[in-house]
Amino acid sequence: MTTTTAETRSTGRGDWQGWLVVGLLLLAVPAERLLGDLLAASAFQTWATVFLAVVVQSIPFLVLGIVLSGLISVLLSERLVARVMPKRTALAVPFAGLAGVALPTCECAVVPVANGLTRRGLPPAVALTFMLAAPAVNPAVIVSTAVAFGGRVDMVAARFVASLLTAMVIGWIYVWAAARFPALKLPTLRDRLHHHDGESRWERFLAAAWHDFLPAAAFLVLGAMIAAAINVLVPVQWVEAVAGHPFLAVLALTVFAFVIALCSEADAFVAVSLTAFSDTAKLVFLVVGPAMDIKLAAMEAGQFGRAFAVQFVPLVLVVAATTACLVAWVIL
Repeated sequence: MTTTTAETRSTGRGDWQGWLVVGLLLLAVPAERLLGDLLAASAFQTWATVFLAVVVQSIPFLVLGIVLSGLISVLLSERLVARVMPKRTALAVPFAGLAGVALPTCECAVVPVANGLTRRGLPPAVALTFMLAAPAVNPAVIVSTAVAFGGRVDMVAARFVASLLTAMVIGWIYVWAAARFPALKLPTLRDRLHHHDGESRWERFLAAAWHDFLPAAAFLVLGAMIAAAINVLVPVQWVEAVAGHPFLAVLALTVFAFVIALCSEADAFVAVSLTAFSDTAKLVFLVVGPAMDIKLAAMEAGQFGRAFAVQFVPLVLVVAATTACLVAWVIL
């Protein structure tokens, strides 16, 4: 793709988004008149309170995570990461998982980073481990979880341990099974987007941060809207019926985490707002979301091939939910 073509497409996207904003503003006045009674209703006020609380508390940690991710993508080369990894793949798996603590990467950016690591010669199992761990065990996520849950050390520790174990288990599965089961699909490498020649590190950082912030903020707003709606619109008896059944509660929040695709730096504030659900179900939500959601599934299909994604996505969902339940049983 030439620079001119890329700029044309970017401009087209900007024009489309601009017209969308203009259209929403033009509809705001008549909508306010038509929905005046609804806006004054106590149910809507409760919804707005929950929604704004989740968004306002989440945004600082979302920005922090994206800034850290952008700095890592600019300052640290994938060649260096590949060079410091242990040569034995089985040992490199836990090393890659723990590297996520020091190398925070937003899930919006981690899939192409994993692709780049495999292109540098890193075994696929190791790159996949880093891809699953980095968005879930980095300092921004740890701090946001602690703030959201009022400093509860047990919930912070449970999330860290369950997320790290999920990444390592997936990595070891691919180490052990790749040579034994030919039907197991490995990632198919795709070409990555490259920066334009002559760009400074500052320009690359701004581009990476802006690229990550827009979709992450959009999914955060959507997730906060849905969480607030659950608290207000869904009958209490229904929520209590699902939340009171351990299996249904875990299944419901697994699906919820997969569909709303929240950024890991902000999902704890949504989880804590789901007051009817147990800590175990909330932990499942916090572990499943950063490991696998609908946007990650689409990105992985594009980066690694559809055949790989068809096997990888359900495997990660099952391992993440199961690991979270086991860790919750031990720690919470």
